[in-house]
Parts: sequence; C-alpha cells; structure tokens
Amino acid sequence: MTKHTDIPAQPNNATATVTLDTPITRGEQTITRITLRRPKAGELRGVSLADLAQMEVSAIAKVLPRISDPFLTSEDINKLEAPDLMAIGTEILHFLLPKDVKASLAT
Repeated sequence: MTKHTDIPAQPNNATATVTLDTPITRGEQTITRITLRRPKAGELRGVSLADLAQMEVSAIAKVLPRISDPFLTSEDINKLEAPDLMAIGTEILHFLLPKDVKASLAT
C-alpha cells in the first residue's frame, strides 16, 4: 500500500486509522488500512447525524468517501466486511462526540 498523502496531519485526534481485518482489492491495489479525517459540516451535508450515531450503513457509505484516504468508491465500500464497517463506523461516531462526552467515557 502506498503512503498516506492526501489527508494532512490534523491536531487533536482529528484522524484515525482503521486496519482492515479483511483487505479490499481494487485492481492491483490492496487496501489494508484506511485513514479517516474528522468530517467538517460540509462533508456531513445530506446525512442525518442521528443515522450516523446509529451507524446506519447508508449514512456511513455516504460520508466515508468524503473523509477517507485512500479515497473509497461505492464499490470499495460494498466490499467491506461487517467487522471492518463497524470499526469505521465507530471511528466516525467518535469524531462526532463533543470533548466533554469523550472525557466522561474515558473515566
């Protein structure tokens, strides 16, 4: 896999990397890790935050190409195994939580 270069370094845990249990094959490329960036409001346009909080597959699939490196196509997303989709959804949910909620969960 190539080095992640599309998503610049972000402060305050603004990125997360998910190592896939089951890699995705796209042509000759094998994707084993996906780096996610905390979504901005514009990247959440057209998606219900409640659906993301409930980890609705369609909501995750809509946001994921907007925040992933490497860029994931809908075909790539459809190839994700359930445990990998759950790990990605959990990271997206974590990005949406306010700092005080994250702090209370850590204790």
